[in-house]
Amino acid sequence: MAAVEYVKEGRIAYITLNRPEALNALNGDVQMGLHQAMVDFRDNDDLWVAIMTGAGDRAFSAGADIKGFRPFTGDVEAEGRVPEKPVRADTIWKPFIAAIHGFCLGGGCELALTCDIRIAADNAQFGQPEINIGFIAGGGGTIRLPRFVSRAWAAEILLTGNRINAQQALEIGLISRVVPRDKLMDTAKEIANTIISRGPLGVRATKEAMIRGYDMNLEEGLAFERKLAAYIRTTEDFMEGARAFAQKRPPQYKGK
Repeated sequence: MAAVEYVKEGRIAYITLNRPEALNALNGDVQMGLHQAMVDFRDNDDLWVAIMTGAGDRAFSAGADIKGFRPFTGDVEAEGRVPEKPVRADTIWKPFIAAIHGFCLGGGCELALTCDIRIAADNAQFGQPEINIGFIAGGGGTIRLPRFVSRAWAAEILLTGNRINAQQALEIGLISRVVPRDKLMDTAKEIANTIISRGPLGVRATKEAMIRGYDMNLEEGLAFERKLAAYIRTTEDFMEGARAFAQKRPPQYKGK
């Protein structure tokens, strides 16, 4: 059984963490499977949106597989670590939707933070419990979380290790929707299909502008946005979108 299930359905890629017996904990096999799925999704022109979720009924991911932890000696080769930098969702300009249910903790929460849109089932629980074992949310949690919620909330989550429920996550802006558990994947697919109906090059430029622009000052960000907009105006998709709007018909985008 693959640690990560990767399924393509039309323009949508489904990336499912597939260790339900271990609450979809992140081990080496999962990390490698995620990397391979990310690379394929990034490089496949026929895929426009990815939905990431966890197998089973109990968890999106409960975080790193603690049983696999051991003291790090500082010798990367001796530790058997892969030197290649893993590909993350927030370095791919195609949109990612995280469909979260059950436990979304530690590395699982950090994985969700790399996605663009996060929706949650009403049974979801979020947290960064690394501090409880004297560790740090070192998979991006200390950096990304304060960018998505207030610093006060980020500090409380990171420094206490306490969990919050789906409704609290919605209230602080960590997620955009809470839905019944049995509606989670249908809702994710509905959002994905809406995005697919938009111009894919415009969608990707929008994501790139949001992510890269975050670290720019206002003038730099606006200049970068203008550069992307100038490029999009030269594409076949933009011309098709404009024609379709004038002709009052659905556009037929090709990603060109």
